[in-house]
Amino acid sequence: MSMTKRLLLVFGMALLPFALLAGPPDDAAALDGVGQGKVVFDINNSSASSLNLYLAVIRETYDDLVRQGVEPDIVLAFRGPAVTLVSTDRSRFDSADSDALDQIADYVADLEMLGVRMEGCGVATRLFEVDNNTLLAGIEPVGNTFVSLIGYQARGYAVIPIY
Repeated sequence: MSMTKRLLLVFGMALLPFALLAGPPDDAAALDGVGQGKVVFDINNSSASSLNLYLAVIRETYDDLVRQGVEPDIVLAFRGPAVTLVSTDRSRFDSADSDALDQIADYVADLEMLGVRMEGCGVATRLFEVDNNTLLAGIEPVGNTFVSLIGYQARGYAVIPIY
């Protein structure tokens, strides 16, 4: 190893404790003066594994807001093929999706307990032939989530698309 590489390695190791003391990154600049995090996630995807991942990140987002002193006000608007993923009727899925669908149901239950509002689009349930009564507990059928998105955005909610 060259002398330069050794010096860089020693210097880097000497700075490591300071880097560890700095702690994890935060969102202080973006959240400066923000008391409430108003967001509606516009969820329109058809993959169980993908939705499972996004729900995990949405749950983490909830926790990150709380950790940084911001009150979460979160809405999930399921539309398009996503309504099939949040139904208790799994007849259209094969067994390979079973674990991801179970995890989706667990995330929905967890988010409901946290007070997250969840809506299932009535247009999508009609088009994808999903009985509104089969939507997971905590997901309220609404007429049209496009209308919901208009209303939430007019009331100051950020809209984050999940496709």
